[in-house]
Amino acid sequence: MEYLLVGLISLAAGGAVGFFAERMRQGAAYRTRSDILKQAEVEGANLVRSHELSAKEDLLKRRESMEREIQNTREELREVERKLDRREIVVNEQVDDIQKKERMLELTQHKLADRGKALEVRERELERILADEQEQLYKISGLDKKAGTEMLLERLERQLKNETGALILRFQNDLKAQCDRQSREVLAMAIQRYAAPHTSETTVSTVDIPNDEMKGRIIGREGRNIRAFEKETGVDVIVDDTPGVVIVSAFDNVRREVAKLAMIKLIQDGRIHPSRIEEVVRETQKEMNDRIRHLGLEAAQEAGAAGLHEKLVELMGRLNFRVSYSQNVRRHSIEVAHLTGMLAEQLGLDGALARRCGFLHDIGKAADHEMEGGHPAVGAELLKRYGEPPEVVHAALGHHDDIRVDHIYTVLVAAADAISAARPGARRETLEKYVKRLEELESLACGFPGVEQAYAVQAGREIRVIVDARQINDREAAKMCRDLAKAIEETLTYPGEIKVQVLREFRTVEFAK
Repeated sequence: MEYLLVGLISLAAGGAVGFFAERMRQGAAYRTRSDILKQAEVEGANLVRSHELSAKEDLLKRRESMEREIQNTREELREVERKLDRREIVVNEQVDDIQKKERMLELTQHKLADRGKALEVRERELERILADEQEQLYKISGLDKKAGTEMLLERLERQLKNETGALILRFQNDLKAQCDRQSREVLAMAIQRYAAPHTSETTVSTVDIPNDEMKGRIIGREGRNIRAFEKETGVDVIVDDTPGVVIVSAFDNVRREVAKLAMIKLIQDGRIHPSRIEEVVRETQKEMNDRIRHLGLEAAQEAGAAGLHEKLVELMGRLNFRVSYSQNVRRHSIEVAHLTGMLAEQLGLDGALARRCGFLHDIGKAADHEMEGGHPAVGAELLKRYGEPPEVVHAALGHHDDIRVDHIYTVLVAAADAISAARPGARRETLEKYVKRLEELESLACGFPGVEQAYAVQAGREIRVIVDARQINDREAAKMCRDLAKAIEETLTYPGEIKVQVLREFRTVEFAK
């Protein structure tokens, strides 16, 4: 029982202790919750205040940004208002000016209208005065209106006749001067457009021989070889003491050329005796005939003269061996053909017919030793015989002004013939002067510093100067061109004008190895 009581007391004591412990634990828990809630409330309040501050700061920033934008917009609007105000002022001023001009225009119109009325009144008054004066003149002169008009017209006609005569005379002089100028321009243009090679040929042929023993073989035993050669060819063979050459001389240039070629063949062959001479000469004559025909066809093609008779072609080929003052007549005929064609084309004439006239104008020189008369008459006879047009026949007959000129082409052929014969280097007597002038022109150009080479071309009408690109730059080359032209004008004497060209070229050369 005691143990039970002790147990109950112990149990009651344990329960009381547990109860007090639980109460204490619950009290501590309540206190901790209260602290947590208070702390949470404080932190919540702080967080709310911080968010409120952030929101206020953001709001202030946005407000400031909006105020700045509003201020900028206000400034822009003020600037636009100022521009509009200035534009309005300008427009107002323009409107005022327009109104002033309109008022001045209206005033001017009123003045013009008043002046027009005054002029009308004055014109009517003047007409009345003139009518009165005319009536007085009729009364004083005793003439009616018709008679006075006829008298005035007669006086006017006499004055006009005098003035018309003076005008006609003046226009005739102007027309003559203009025709002279145009003719010079046409001739100069034709000369410049055609540049033929300069010819200076000899009339004696020389044949080279390998040694002087060949002279004895050419002469032959008791001179039989040289006599047989001269008999077959119709030339004279001159064998003198001149070393290394034999001279072939003949009046007929074709025979002389045949003899020269035959002599060359005999010397190369080495067999020189009468039968071989006869064989070689016949062979050479046949070759010469073919060559003459080829030269004639070539010349006709170059001159643009198609459809010539075979005999005329042969005669034109023979002119290759005819010289006039050392000028090759075949080349001269081709040159005259081109010049005549150019002149005719510039004058609006038939260029093909003009070239034909110029090409055949000297054909009589190929047969003047076979027919009587000078080469114009012989050529005209040949051309007429072989069916050439009247213009061509007349050009051959009258190109030396021996007859009355009936065709314009004859005048053109005569002019082209004179140009071809008178140009520098065409004839022997002017060749030395021509060469000397070219040498002086090139020497003058080579005297300038930096010049490497100088060439006179186009019959001395142009000088081309090549300078060293390392010594002369572009500006110095331009100055040299002007200085050279001035030096030529001051130093040399020349016809027409000389074109000066200075060429500067820089080249770089490398070798790939």
